[in-house]
Amino acid sequence: MAQQKRGLGRGLGALIPAAPPDSPPGAGAAAGAPATPASTGPSAPVDGDGSYYEEIAIGAITPNPRQPRQNFDEGALDELALSIREVGLLQPVVVRRVMPGRYELIMGERRWRACQQAGLDHIPAIVRGTPDDDLLREALMENLHREQLNPLEEAAAYQQLLDDFGATHDELARKVGRSRPHISNTIRLLQLPPPVQRRVAAGVLTAGHARALLAVSDPAAQEHLAHRIVAEGLSVRAVEEIVAVGMDEQPKPRRTAARPPVSPALTELAGRLSDAFETRVKVEVGRRNKGKIVVEFASLEDLERILTSMSPEWAQGLSA
Repeated sequence: MAQQKRGLGRGLGALIPAAPPDSPPGAGAAAGAPATPASTGPSAPVDGDGSYYEEIAIGAITPNPRQPRQNFDEGALDELALSIREVGLLQPVVVRRVMPGRYELIMGERRWRACQQAGLDHIPAIVRGTPDDDLLREALMENLHREQLNPLEEAAAYQQLLDDFGATHDELARKVGRSRPHISNTIRLLQLPPPVQRRVAAGVLTAGHARALLAVSDPAAQEHLAHRIVAEGLSVRAVEEIVAVGMDEQPKPRRTAARPPVSPALTELAGRLSDAFETRVKVEVGRRNKGKIVVEFASLEDLERILTSMSPEWAQGLSA
């Protein structure tokens, strides 16, 4: 059985309440939530439209027989499935409950097919409690400014409102109190390759770093520069200079106090550790060959991820 790959971002799933965990069949927000436990997550009010968020078994969902799209590009599906394996699904599908334990797709058949192809057992879904698409769209847009989403989650939420609910850039900008260029530039973060998206979602790369990387057209070059940002602690301005003068050039050096030379072997080791833990790692050696390894983390969740990478058994013991 394939291991469930959960998205690093919450997207629209952060903007609506989770299904009540103790609701019996026939009761709940949307004409009855199923009795299966809902995934944990934030509960933002949705103006009484009755929709809720839940992770649903893929086999419990059937496609909409009235789906106008009959042909799905296989190459695009393969690409989306690969991204889901790497990052997880950032944009939940939208379904309606047709009977206890059974759902019908309303929006997101391409995502549902790609999740099947990626081997996921469950898929994040908005279970719609109202037949009014406009009501759900308006509620989600109203809640966007209330939640603290990371840049990738914010981009996924904007893109889903555009794709699934027919919102416009101007509507989004007006509802969430952001400029139209901010909406457009944030959505562009979804064009980054999955390894770079993971670093943005984990907080290792800032939104400013990510936007600077978008000026590089080659995905492999984007990944290479993202590695340099983490390993060398490059500022956004330094990244912009590198992109402006060419990928092989170094940013203009700043005058700093003289430091002892660093062994190339230690620099290589620090780079390999940075790649392994997807964060900045410094290996420093002082006098008498004594030294230290410094592993940076962006949040407590990021620290837990790093500890799990180092020693899954030990990390599990800490959380027990």
